[in-house]
Amino acid sequence: MSKWNSVAILGVGLIGGSIGLALRRGGLADHVTGIGRSQSRLRNARKQGAVTSTTTAVARGVADAELVIVCTPVDHIVDHVRQVAAACRPGTLITDVGSTKERIVAELAGSLPRGVRFVGSHPMAGSEQVGCEHARPDLFAGRVVAVTPRGADRSGAASRIADFWTSLGAEVIRLAPRVHDRAVASTSHLPHVVASALAATLAEKDQPLAATGWRDTTRIAAGDVEMWKQILLDNRGHVLKSIDKFEKVLDSLRLALEQENERRLTRILQAGKTNRDALGS
Repeated sequence: MSKWNSVAILGVGLIGGSIGLALRRGGLADHVTGIGRSQSRLRNARKQGAVTSTTTAVARGVADAELVIVCTPVDHIVDHVRQVAAACRPGTLITDVGSTKERIVAELAGSLPRGVRFVGSHPMAGSEQVGCEHARPDLFAGRVVAVTPRGADRSGAASRIADFWTSLGAEVIRLAPRVHDRAVASTSHLPHVVASALAATLAEKDQPLAATGWRDTTRIAAGDVEMWKQILLDNRGHVLKSIDKFEKVLDSLRLALEQENERRLTRILQAGKTNRDALGS
């Protein structure tokens, strides 16, 4: 089990706050520093027990850290990692929690100070809620975290980052950054697109009839709009391919209805049920 003397978290929201709570509740870090722009949010994170100290100065917050987790929006991660790396001591490990990996890993490759290592991560956890007030120490328990090193892990940094997530209760898988982005386009980003599109079609006069099925299907559409806009733009190539595949299935279903083709309709509905049942509850 990983044990750290000092960990710094840049961005103490839902994910960052949950990391801090898990570290502290599990006795996995002696000192957890929360770094952010808002003093009020940082005070809230400390009050909730997610961090032991706070600062708005990145350099001060990471000066003694062995591990830094960057929990900021995907369009800021590269700049924030570089900012962190410039202030870290040699030997510091840096990871992130961004939902996209290919561009981030590529832009950071070979651009960090000697002795500072970055390995990308993506915890497949969270909710449509945002803010440290919704953080939970068990958020990562039993959840998958993708660790996305660039090439071979000769330094052992990816293994240490994997051990970190395992210590929080997660199940770690290693993926190449491009493979990760292609996969999450189908399993995470397309569902958000579909949920948002479905929610956007609901007429105000029909809202009283939006019952459990509609609410369950569209729950993730309530996620932070700015965050999801950046995720979709950053992974747009893979997302567009996933949308193309979805449109083909939807067109086939539409045709089955137009032609009253019960066999085709049953086949599509059964394929969806089979895939969903395979995942369990």
